[in-house]
Amino acid sequence: MLAGYQIKRGASLTDLPREVREGARIDTRKHTKHCLRPLADMAARFQGNVSDATWEEFADAYRELVEHRFSEDRSPFDELAERARTETVFIGCSCPTAKDPDVRHCHTFLALGFMKSKYPDL
Repeated sequence: MLAGYQIKRGASLTDLPREVREGARIDTRKHTKHCLRPLADMAARFQGNVSDATWEEFADAYRELVEHRFSEDRSPFDELAERARTETVFIGCSCPTAKDPDVRHCHTFLALGFMKSKYPDL
């Protein structure tokens, strides 16, 4: 199974729901090297002007980015999918935030949709 979770700065592992604590947690925020991370400048543009219009721009750019990464080297995506077939995997980000509390305004929401489109069995 592949799902998302919220990374909270300073929170302890015991603060997370049991299924998240027991699953594999992968940080996919902008500063990581993960194949599903957004680019820092993309995230900064959206976070600097939170609106439906900037979200749509971010979402389009993010989808294009992960499609490009997938076409260049699909192996990290395949590895993530294979792992999610054998264990519960959560991809994490710091969203939602006070500035934008909509959980659908997070790259992990888009990433889960992308992975489902490429790996329908997840």
